[in-house]
Amino acid sequence: MTVNRTIERAAGSAQTGLARGLSRRGFLRAAAVASGGLKLSLRLPFADGDAAAADADSFTPNAFIRIGTDGQVVLTMPYVEMGQGTYTSIPMLIAEELEVDLSQVRLEHAPPDEKLYVNPLLGVQATGNSNAIRGAWQPLRQAGAIARTMLVSAAAKRWNVDPASCRAQNGEVRHLPTGRSFKYGELAADAARMPVPENVALKRPEDFKLIGTQAKRLDTPAKVNGTAVYGIDVRPPGMKIATLAQSPVFGGRVKRVDDTAAKAVKGVRQIVRLDDAIAVVADHMGAAKKGLAALVIEWDDGPHAKLSTQDVARELEKATLNSGAVAQNIGDADKVLEGAVTKVEATYQVPFLAHATMEPMNCTVHVREDSCEVWVGTQAIARVQAAAANTAGLPLDKVVVHNHLIGGGFGRRLESDGVIRAVQIAQKVDGPVKVVWTREEDIQHDMYRPYWFDRFTAGLDENGKPVAWNHRFAGSSVIARWLPPGFKDGLDPDSTEGAIDLAYALPNMHVEYVRVEPPGIQTAFWRSVGPSHTVFVIESFMDELAAAKKQDAVDYRRALLDKAPRAKAVLDLAAEKAGWGHPLPEGVGRGVSIQSVFGTYLAMVAEVEVSKDGTVRVRRVTCAVDCGTVVNPDTVRAQIESAIIFGITAVLNGKITLKDGRVEQANFDTYKILRMNEAPTIQVHIVQNSEPPGGMGECGTSAIVPAVTNAIFAATGKRLRNLPVDTTVLKQGDNP
Repeated sequence: MTVNRTIERAAGSAQTGLARGLSRRGFLRAAAVASGGLKLSLRLPFADGDAAAADADSFTPNAFIRIGTDGQVVLTMPYVEMGQGTYTSIPMLIAEELEVDLSQVRLEHAPPDEKLYVNPLLGVQATGNSNAIRGAWQPLRQAGAIARTMLVSAAAKRWNVDPASCRAQNGEVRHLPTGRSFKYGELAADAARMPVPENVALKRPEDFKLIGTQAKRLDTPAKVNGTAVYGIDVRPPGMKIATLAQSPVFGGRVKRVDDTAAKAVKGVRQIVRLDDAIAVVADHMGAAKKGLAALVIEWDDGPHAKLSTQDVARELEKATLNSGAVAQNIGDADKVLEGAVTKVEATYQVPFLAHATMEPMNCTVHVREDSCEVWVGTQAIARVQAAAANTAGLPLDKVVVHNHLIGGGFGRRLESDGVIRAVQIAQKVDGPVKVVWTREEDIQHDMYRPYWFDRFTAGLDENGKPVAWNHRFAGSSVIARWLPPGFKDGLDPDSTEGAIDLAYALPNMHVEYVRVEPPGIQTAFWRSVGPSHTVFVIESFMDELAAAKKQDAVDYRRALLDKAPRAKAVLDLAAEKAGWGHPLPEGVGRGVSIQSVFGTYLAMVAEVEVSKDGTVRVRRVTCAVDCGTVVNPDTVRAQIESAIIFGITAVLNGKITLKDGRVEQANFDTYKILRMNEAPTIQVHIVQNSEPPGGMGECGTSAIVPAVTNAIFAATGKRLRNLPVDTTVLKQGDNP
């Protein structure tokens, strides 16, 4: 059977005929006959010690397998596809244990339901933090194994034979002594009535047939031939298109507007005025944009009219002079620092960053008198439903959300601010309206990666080894806004990831975090989230320590990794494959970084050329990665390649700056993205092992940044502590 390569509506259909609830101890205690087939409801298990969380309704994640009488396996997918390969890799887990061909698995998009489809590693229904495979690895394989066991039992009962004499393979159950067989579809109804096994054996890694192979992406053909449906592609009958202008200053309001000329534009149907935005509703995007350009708007800039990037930076720098929440404390760093042979100090800054998703931000909404329908591509569908319901003043069950393929998420589509805005506009429009943000509106009204300021002090012994490590940093906490229960005692796990529990053996270590929210600016998750900041500063400062004692950057790190063999292995592999130590032309340097974040160990070596005018070109990147068990090696490589391009864009070009309360960047001319002719040669080397899978979607983004800046130091002797790269500093030869 062919694979359905489009993302189907799941609202409604996936909710019918749900199996009875299951205990965490038995994992699966019930099955139900649904339309003549076998339907399994599985409650994803929690780690030991999480019994309280497992018993709470809000932490009871579910996934569903349905096997029809036609033998097709339908997986109701609790994660979303943003280009990362989820809709291939997760079906591989089911197909592996169920003993079916990957083409036999069809996907249905999970509807919004925080109880059934909560991400077990996030505690909410969302796709992010590089944990789709990590969250699905055990429970979805177990689901497939349970289904396989029940099908075998059903066949054995029909034949009146010992189940041990039967084998599941290629979508059917065979009786080995006689050669008799039943296809899964023929057994589905009987299997639904079989006792559910308390325990099932999962396949050993050496028996995998699919996991570890380079399976072709199931969503590629539809994306190539144009039949794939993204949020921006939907067109319900009678739909109009709107685009908008929002206050150029965060917190500003519309003071007055003259819409006479806009209403005269052919195709413009309506002008919608909100407190802080104006939308033009038209027959098509061209008319909406012309109408928007014809508006004469006077804004009240509000309390943040004079805000600048320098204001934000000063507040953060000032905050790091005071104590913060202690994220980690080992030994007595302050005391040891007093007797250190050498003291090294440094401060670092990283800027606000926009997401700049390639699919423009969009949302289609139809608000009726007693219901609301939303079409969107989102990483957090339940949040979208709740936000739409709250904005429209409707009960939750009166809001239907259709989720679609996402043309770039990077954390931006974990937010529901765009949906709220679209519902506000749709409330004033008769019929469905698709709201599309222009690139300028998107970049200037994004929810940005936080600005960070870091302060380091380290003490070295006579051999140059760090014996004391003090790190204090200040910036916004996304978790405090997005998931308040996750912000405890002044800390959140996102902001501190990559700064604590380092692979390096540091005998005395003290890390503090100071939460400082920029005035009027909401911040959000950005690809590689906390480590996009922490890995840069940690690996840059580690490089500074090596340079302070004139030691080789790889050797210096290796000496600190005796208790982290997986980290040492990727460091050695990356250095070897990159030709570390081999001579390079003048103006070319190699830089290294290692990290242990998202459950993955990764090392990168960047080869960078710095021209006399300060221009930086990344020529080659070598990566070694240990992400545990690899489900699809091709996806791992693609993820790292994509993340490297994303990270190089940030280190060379990425910054959002404010002047007079306004974001200065507007489109790809001022917020530059790495071009194809600027892309380096990338080599990815995967370490094979049978550890549980680690995350992959974001790891490369955080690791490449310090690898590039460390390479710049190797090429020029100039240490860059502020991002992005300032070519004028390199040209002039000033050390910041």
